Amino acid sequence: MNWIALVAIGGGLGIAALVGAWAWAAWSVETPDYALVEQDGAFELRRYPPVVAARVERAGDRGTAVRSAFGPLSRYIFAKDREGEKIAMTAPVTQEPAEAGWAVSFLMPAGRSVASLPQPAGDVHLVETEARLVAAVRFSGSWTDARFDRFAEDLDDWMRARGLVPQGPPEYAYYNDPFTPGFLRRNEVLRPVSE
Repeated sequence: MNWIALVAIGGGLGIAALVGAWAWAAWSVETPDYALVEQDGAFELRRYPPVVAARVERAGDRGTAVRSAFGPLSRYIFAKDREGEKIAMTAPVTQEPAEAGWAVSFLMPAGRSVASLPQPAGDVHLVETEARLVAAVRFSGSWTDARFDRFAEDLDDWMRARGLVPQGPPEYAYYNDPFTPGFLRRNEVLRPVSE
C-alpha cells in the first residue's frame, strides 16, 4: 500500500474519531425529562415537571439578544461572576419574547431549586416554571428567523387541528453549539398549552 493511501485512511479515521467524540459530548449533555403524551412525526405533546432556569432579558432582534445574553449566563454557570460551585451546562438554551425584547434562559440541572443554587450577579435571574403541558416541533438546520417562524406556524396549525389552545408565545430551543453543522442540529419550537 502506498503512503498516500495510508495518509488518506489515517486522515479518515482521525476525522471519524473527532466527529464521534464531538457527537458523544453533544449527546451527553443533560436535557429536561418529560412525559410524552402524543407524537405525530416531528410534532409532540409533552408534560414537563417544574424546571429552574437562569434568565437574562435583552433588547434587540432575536439573534442579537441570544448572543448578548450568552456571556452573562455562561459566567453565572461557570462561577466567573460569583462565589461557589460551577453548574453543569444543560440543553436546550431557550429564548422567548419578553417585555424588553427577548428572554434567554439556561436550564439548570434536574433536582436543583432556586434555593439550592448560588445567587446570580448582575441582570441574571433565577426563575422556576411550574409543571406544564407543551406542544413541540423538532427540526434541524439554521437558526434564522424565517426558519423559526415557519416551524412556529406549523406548530400552531398542528395544535389548532387538535383543539389545543396556546398559553403564551412560542419558545425557541437550541440544543447545539453554533459550530454544529445545521443538518446535525436539534432545534425546537415549544408552545405551552392550556390544560
